[in-house]
Amino acid sequence: MNAGVIGIGRYVPERVMTNADLEKMVDTSDEWIRTRTGIEERRIAENDMDTSHMAERAGKEALRDAGLDASDIDLILVATVTGDYGFPSVACLIQERLGATNAVAMDISAACAGFIYGMITAKQYIDTDTYKNVLVIGVEKLSKITDWEDRNTAVLFGDGAGAAVIAPVDDDKGILSFDMGSDGSGAKYLYQNGDHLYMNGREVFKFAVRQMPESSMKVVEKAGLKKEDVDFLIPHQANIRIMEAARERLGLPQEKMASTVAKYGNTSSSSIPIALVEARESGKVKDGDVLVLVGFGGGLTWGAVALRWGK
Repeated sequence: MNAGVIGIGRYVPERVMTNADLEKMVDTSDEWIRTRTGIEERRIAENDMDTSHMAERAGKEALRDAGLDASDIDLILVATVTGDYGFPSVACLIQERLGATNAVAMDISAACAGFIYGMITAKQYIDTDTYKNVLVIGVEKLSKITDWEDRNTAVLFGDGAGAAVIAPVDDDKGILSFDMGSDGSGAKYLYQNGDHLYMNGREVFKFAVRQMPESSMKVVEKAGLKKEDVDFLIPHQANIRIMEAARERLGLPQEKMASTVAKYGNTSSSSIPIALVEARESGKVKDGDVLVLVGFGGGLTWGAVALRWGK
């Protein structure tokens, strides 16, 4: 058996903040935002909805999709940088709410690459026969650490959650290969300073347009595949220009790349699983398809997975 995805789910808040709304808050314009990022709107959680509430909803949907009870889960991994508290972890909070009484629970801090880190970590526990069913959730309430007077960051981020149940699947399905890495020398380019996040957009962009395509090709080659074998790309939804760099490196047409950035903006660790759910719902991801999931984030961190879809 191999480790693969047997259930997925997502949650996005109801409140929509458009570029027109931001024009009233900060010195920017719809045209400026769209042409530089591809973002048209984003979802913002209400004040009484914290990170754990979104994680819980996405987790419940993934469990239903997998056909499992919460008691079947052995491990909960929550990727987030916007936990409800410094501690306890979001994973511990939702373990109780889900009723996953048999599960070990912990958070992962790898920013936008967190969900990929979670998938890879889950695979290790399954491959070593330590745990069978692992719930991996990427969730962020970035609105609570966004400086709404800083036009360089206020236009980029949104809130949301995405989840996957990782479990044993047939040998020819599941995670075929992975790539992950960190570069602490880039920590100064993307970090939280006090109550707000800070980003040197130019430096992060330069890093991302190099690393996303490189990681994408690495996992294809490690899996013993060629780029022509890739059926669909699900990149971190940070910026349409960065996403296009990864797509072009794989030689894929635009219709074979997930793109939710226009609707949700950059939701950090939740962007890849949210995009995966929507791709499956639209029929773009089918049983037996080879997918590449790739992301990068503060740290600096990066990760990618080649995955054959199905149980």
